[in-house]
Amino acid sequence: MPIRKILVVDDSKTELMFLSDLLQKNGFAVKTAENAEDAMRRLEEDQPDLILMDVVMPGQNGFQLTRAIARDPQYAAIPIILCTSKNQETDRVWGMRQGARDYIVKPVNTAELMSKISALA
Repeated sequence: MPIRKILVVDDSKTELMFLSDLLQKNGFAVKTAENAEDAMRRLEEDQPDLILMDVVMPGQNGFQLTRAIARDPQYAAIPIILCTSKNQETDRVWGMRQGARDYIVKPVNTAELMSKISALA
């Protein structure tokens, strides 16, 4: 399934703008969410082909939200790439165990992100 629609979940407006701009320039339709509640609303409105998920957010964090989405039969097929400043191997392993398909560390390298998205398509 080609990836066209991407939901970016991040509590940083700067990061949301940066990633949205980057993805739109590469031909993707982008929706954004600033927290877990917002993300679930966006999922119900229009299912994306991919979710880019921050980890450190107020309320439900990205690990918890990834687990909730990955375990929900309605959304389980949507791949999630964790996009976070947490750069420890234990964080990456934990993220993958929650249901993420991939993991990228901020600051985001454009070529690396595009390569990871292509690998999921």
